[in-house]
Amino acid sequence: MAVFHRALVTGGAGFLGSHLCAALLDAGTEVVCVDNLCTGSMSNVESLRAREDFTFLDVDVAELDADDAAFDGLDLVMHLASPASPVDYQRLGVATLRAGAIGTDRALALALRSGARFLLASTSEVYGDPLQHPQTESYWGNVNPVGIRSVYDEAKRYGEALTMAYRRDLDANTAIARIFNTYGPRMRGADGRMIPNFVRQALAGEPLTVSGAGTQTRSICYVDDTVEGLLALAHSNRPGPMNIGNPTEMTVLEVARLVARLAGTDASITFIDAVEDDPQRRCPDISRAADELGWRPRVDAETGLRRTIAWFAEHSRGAGVRSELPIGV
Repeated sequence: MAVFHRALVTGGAGFLGSHLCAALLDAGTEVVCVDNLCTGSMSNVESLRAREDFTFLDVDVAELDADDAAFDGLDLVMHLASPASPVDYQRLGVATLRAGAIGTDRALALALRSGARFLLASTSEVYGDPLQHPQTESYWGNVNPVGIRSVYDEAKRYGEALTMAYRRDLDANTAIARIFNTYGPRMRGADGRMIPNFVRQALAGEPLTVSGAGTQTRSICYVDDTVEGLLALAHSNRPGPMNIGNPTEMTVLEVARLVARLAGTDASITFIDAVEDDPQRRCPDISRAADELGWRPRVDAETGLRRTIAWFAEHSRGAGVRSELPIGV
């Protein structure tokens, strides 16, 4: 597999972005990390900052300057910048839409200028509350364009359309990854998503809060597997869209009980009101990624959750921040 020489990662100080920066650096790629830290954290990239082949820029992706010399010589642009959890994108609605629209346009322009491979980190949220199961890339989705999740859903759908327009109109070298629920170390304990909330609650000895009946399903993919899938797509000549996720489907209640068992707690389960527009089934068909990239996730849920719980236990300050957001995402 050829090595990228110089990569830009937008949103690189976030949970997934920081793991991606580290993987690229380990593969011999110089990395420019752009993040305005609205949801990312310098602690995520602190261990990288001493490296000569890593540059951090505190810049809003919607303000990227395609003519800035800091971005010369890129051969890869990976665009992840966006609030990604409901608690974040519901308080940062305009910023989320700007990242998905203006930010995607700026990142695409940078890639086009350098002739770089461009990868858009899209999301399973483009499928909305799906009527097709499991979700294939040919499914157009069932999205509420004015609901509480719409700022994120529609930002990513627009980002996909813009990426394809750059490819068709300007012959840009682009790819689209649709990322399903990813978890692992460096998630924020209070970001409102299912696994960090369950882990935080379990470690604190609190009841694990499950929205509705807990029968809604998710497929959870450990961060190392997601990073491998994204890099496999980046190194390919495939345009996507490409589902990147774990096809093992679990109910939210099953995830809660597994987290409690692995955390060694007998904490109870508390059922709360269902979340508005909460997708009821979410599971990827990854046949395309398996066939075209030779990629499949390798880390099972129990192994990945053990690693995640251990990280949260070690970083108890981050895990101990309380979140009242109902759990279903």
